[in-house]
This record gives sequence, C-alpha cells and structure tokens, in this order.
Amino acid sequence: MFRTISSALLAFGALVLAPLPAMADETPAWIAKSNAYTRQLLLTEAQFDPESAAANGLEQFDGKSIDLGPKRSQRLIAAERKQRAVFAAAEKSESDPLVRQDLQILLTSIDQTIEGTELNDKLLLDWTDVPQMIFGNMNEALDPQIGPARHAKALELLQRYTGLYAGTTPLVELAKARWADSLSGGKVGPYKGKVEDTLGKTETYIAGIHALFAKAGVKGADKALETMDRQLRDYAGWEKANVLPRTRESFRQPPAIYAFRLKRVGIDLPPEQLVARARRGFYETRQQMEALAPQVAKKFGFKETDYLEVIADLKKDKIPADRIEPFYADILAQIDATITREQLISRPDFPVLMRLGSAAENAQQPAPHMQPPRLIGNTGERGQFVLSTGDPSAGPDAAYDDFDFKAAAWTISAHEARPGHELQFAQMLARGVSQARALYAFNSVNAEGWALYAESQFMPYEPIEGQLIAMQYLLLRESRAMLDPMLNLGQIEPDQATRWLREQVGLSKAFTKEEVDRFTYRGPGQAGSYYYGYGQLADLRTATELALGDKFDRKAFNDFIVDQGLLPLDLLGKAVREQFIPVQMRK
Repeated sequence: MFRTISSALLAFGALVLAPLPAMADETPAWIAKSNAYTRQLLLTEAQFDPESAAANGLEQFDGKSIDLGPKRSQRLIAAERKQRAVFAAAEKSESDPLVRQDLQILLTSIDQTIEGTELNDKLLLDWTDVPQMIFGNMNEALDPQIGPARHAKALELLQRYTGLYAGTTPLVELAKARWADSLSGGKVGPYKGKVEDTLGKTETYIAGIHALFAKAGVKGADKALETMDRQLRDYAGWEKANVLPRTRESFRQPPAIYAFRLKRVGIDLPPEQLVARARRGFYETRQQMEALAPQVAKKFGFKETDYLEVIADLKKDKIPADRIEPFYADILAQIDATITREQLISRPDFPVLMRLGSAAENAQQPAPHMQPPRLIGNTGERGQFVLSTGDPSAGPDAAYDDFDFKAAAWTISAHEARPGHELQFAQMLARGVSQARALYAFNSVNAEGWALYAESQFMPYEPIEGQLIAMQYLLLRESRAMLDPMLNLGQIEPDQATRWLREQVGLSKAFTKEEVDRFTYRGPGQAGSYYYGYGQLADLRTATELALGDKFDRKAFNDFIVDQGLLPLDLLGKAVREQFIPVQMRK
C-alpha cells in the first residue's frame, strides 16, 4: 500500500504517483527521448500542482504552492489539451516502438485527467481537506533524507499557504472560494462521514506539522506556524457552518464517478465480474486456511483449531512496543537471505529503510505502507517502509491488533518491502525505467498486483504461522474485491461489510472500520485493485510457464516484470509474449 494521495488532487482528477528512486547512471537513448516528452507534461502540470513536481525531484518548484485560483479546472483542461496535441503528433511520427508506447501512456494519463476533472466539476461540490493537504505536502518537503537546503523552502511553502508570502492568498481562503463557486447545478456535496472524520483530525495534523518543522530544525517558522494554526482552526469552524449542512448522508457517489474511479485504478472489467471472481477465490482460500490452521494450533499447543480462533491466539504473541523496529529488521534480514538463497528475484544491495509512523502519519494512513523517495535528481534517498500503529484520532475502538504480532511480520514485510513495493521501485529504476512508466503508467492494479504477487512468491518460505496470516491477508484482498463494489453499487450496507470482516476475516474493530471507511469514502474503487492485479499477474505467470515448459526461469521472469516499470497489465502481457518468451526459448 502506498501513502494516500491528497483529497484535493483526487478531486481534480489527477492521480500522481509518489516520487521514486533515481534512474540508472547510463540512460538508454530511447529512455532519454521518452523522458524529454514526460518532462513536458511534468512542467505543464507543475503550473497547477508544484508540490507534486517538487516531490518528484523538480527542485525549481520547491516552495511553490498549489494553484486553487479561479477557473482552475478550465485552465488545467486547456493546458492538458494543448500538451495532448503535441504528444499525439509525436506519436504518429515516432519510429521507436518503446517511445511510442510511452507517448501512448502519457496520452492516456492526459485523457483520464481531463475526464476526471470534467466529471468532478459537473457532479460534485468542490471541498478541499486543507489540513491533510498541508500535512502531506510538508511531510514530503521536510523528509529527513532530502537535506537542509531544500528544507528551507518548506518555510516558503508554509508562508504561501498562510498568505504571508508577498502576493499570495491563504490556502483556506482559496479553498472557500472554490467551494462557493461550485454551489450550483444540482451537484452533490461530500459524504458527511468523511467531513466529520477530517474535522476530528485537524488538531492531529496541526501537531504533526509543528513536529516536522521542529525535527528539521527550520528557523524562523514561528509566525507562519502560528498563522497556520489559527487559519486551520477557523477553517474547521467554517466547514462545520458551511460544508456539513451541504453534505450527503449516503456515502455512495454518483455512478459515473465510481465507474471512473474503477477505470483510474486499473480495473477494466465490470464490477459484477470482479465480485464473482473474488467470491470463488475467497471460498478456496478459506478452505486452505481451514486445512492449515490445525497444523499451526498443534505447533503452538492451541486448544482451538478453527482458523479464526488460531489467528486470535497468534495475535496474543505481540511484539513489545520498544521492540517493533528491531523485530521487523530481523525479519527483513531473513527475507533478504531467503530471496538470495532461493533465487526469487534480484534484490538491492542495501537493507530496507524502515521506521515507525508519527501520530499525524498514522491519522493520514493507519496501516503499514511504503513511502518512496523522489525520481528526478535523487541524491541517495531511499524508499521507507513505514510501520503504522493505528489512527490516534479514531476513539475508543482505535486499538489495532493486526500488525504488531509476530506471525504478521512476514507477509506485511513481503508486501511493503521485499520482494514487494520497496524492491519493485528500487530495482526497476536502478536498472533504468522511463519516467512515463514510473510516473504516468502507475495505477493501483499494476502496483498493488505486484506486491500481492510478491507475498505469494515468498509465502512458501515462511513458518506455517506466517503462511496462515498470509492467507488471511489474501482473504482480506478477496473480501475487498467483493465488498467495495457491492457497497458502492447498493447491494449491501456498511454493517454487513463490518460483520463480514470481523466474523469471516478476523480483523480488529479498528482495522475493520478503516477498511469500511476506505470502501465508502477514503478511496472507493481502489480496494479491489489488489486482488484483480494479483490475478492478472498470476495468470500471466502461468501462461508463461505453459509456453516455456522446462525453460521457464522464475528469477528471470520476476526480474523481467520489475524491469518493465509500472506498465498497464495489457502492455506487460504483450512485453512478456513478444520479448521475454522468445528470448528464453533461444536459451
């Protein structure tokens, strides 16, 4: 799982990948040519979202603030269409098939940005979660890995957000104006539960921003921070008075918005078919868990042998709070050794960078996740495996017991670190992947599909208790692919989804709430991408084994998949059929 994208960016139809590691030292000619095209789009979009450009490594945009000015959507669409015309002409004349493929990726991204922006403007009132946006951007700008020279620009960014920088208007005032401008045409407001959730986190984000500046040692920020505190608290009062009365009681979005979200994350089949696939998968996984659970119970001397009871007993073997980081570090070292011994995939020659999340990070993203570094101009920054400990603002049921017990560390590490996300980005970019494939081909299906596939690749080498929890997490992904569409299509209600996750998957109350919130308002449409992407990769892997027979090489296949970058899965399948299989057949 990646850290969440700001609600404001999602509202504008943009899906911007978090920054990534540096490119290989020697850049092939086709990648250099492709990157020149991608830079054009990056610069075009940086006019509207400079924070994303800065996070991706375009340092000339450090300290610059998001454009929430009048007619933003119209100006954004006009700029995207102008850039589209340039790429369309280039695509027709381009002779290199790889560059042409990347131009198609860029054209698809532009088309989706335009479509999402138009849909949102037509159907939704324009509400911005300003506190979360500021915290998320400051968390990027004050990353300890990027150094004091760039940290100083974070103060300029905060001054722009607060209107203290010459010629700027406070971000909260711009957000209020956008809301007012959208109050027409029968549009629907945000979901009431989402607004209430963010109101409850305002103080957490304020404290988190103060902590970031203190840790970075940025001098002269007191006035801007004090102004921000006042503005964000006033903004919360404005939201209560103006946004809450216009919220909708139902979490369900207009159907066109939900359909677009599915397409945006990479799910290209009807949701009913996804649900049917997931139902069958759930049944098969549960049967396997019922067979394995008695073996785990025997190993540990548990009295009960039902898979839910065995999981509950495993959760009692908690990692002490002061031992979480060293415990996970030991697991990661064992995983690295196993990857090398079993020749699963080529791995980086440096250890995983792992840390505990702050309170504000946990409020923004309560589950463990991977935070990648920037793509452009990387000076040694590495991806970070962030171990979250739950949402501190979630109330009395906020205790998670899903991530801090010993048996869970294996599959969580395999997904977020190695051979999952951390390896995925570190390796593909160290070997040389175009920025179009790293930034603009990204969707949840191809990214999360790899991480879930990585879990399955490592599972045979885990102790049996780790294997049982890996199956539980697969059960969760299958449940997501069922529950998210069913909830958003009106086939079930949140209380039914809650009971299913508690009684069939065995999640804590807190994790269950996080999941149902995710399906209903945090990120509807995204949750099914894990299982769908995994299924597509598993199908491609099996088809490749059938084609190659004894010549199939697991390590070579896994390396090839990572080397392609975040290609859409149809293009990935084409690359395997036309490049990988012929080369392997000649060996």
